[in-house]
Amino acid sequence: MEDHKTVLVVSAHAADFVWRAAGAIALYSERGYRVRILCLSYGERGESERLWKIPGMTVERVKEDRHAESSRAAEILGAEIRFFDMGDYPIEPTAEKIVELVNEFREHKPEIVLTHSYEDPYNPDHPMANDLTLKARVYAQASGYPAKGKGRQDDAPPVFLFEPHQPEQCNFKPQVLLDITPVWEKKLRAMESMAAQEHLVHYYTDLGKRRGVQAVRNSGRRAIKYAEAYQRIYPQVTDVLS
Repeated sequence: MEDHKTVLVVSAHAADFVWRAAGAIALYSERGYRVRILCLSYGERGESERLWKIPGMTVERVKEDRHAESSRAAEILGAEIRFFDMGDYPIEPTAEKIVELVNEFREHKPEIVLTHSYEDPYNPDHPMANDLTLKARVYAQASGYPAKGKGRQDDAPPVFLFEPHQPEQCNFKPQVLLDITPVWEKKLRAMESMAAQEHLVHYYTDLGKRRGVQAVRNSGRRAIKYAEAYQRIYPQVTDVLS
């Protein structure tokens, strides 16, 4: 798959990419892109409540369960997945882990990057993932940074922030509405595979419908039924205003 264009998805926890970006992942996978999901944490402490209700549960068993769930979801979506295991509540990246993240940018030279919003007062791991993603993108461009390959300033992919759970509290701006109607069933199957957080399936199904209604209102494309919202960070460079 070396000749395929790549999308990098940096997810703070093992399930975040499913709720927030599974539609984009499935859509680009079907278009022939290589999609790599980078999970910084398993979410073993803060986002695995159902598992911790099981008597005798341990951190390692939670990690194993979340690893299996997320791997199934990635397979459904047609994506690759990598786990960095940086801890949870809080995510604590080592210098070595940051270099590995930079290596992902250097090696795969993504066309698009998806990650979390700048703010989330309910979960500080999410802004941490945003910060690490943006730093890795910049470090990867620096010729002197000690990572694989060579840094080039023109290796500067656009970054899109996916929608947080409570967007109003996170100052999230839905600037892009992505039509995911053709791949909705894949997203639904991926969400349903995340048994540790099954209560979120209905929430994100309703959100997909609401964003779909907004996408129709802003485009006139009445065939849209489901959409995901994204916020851009860097300016779009174009010779056409559309």
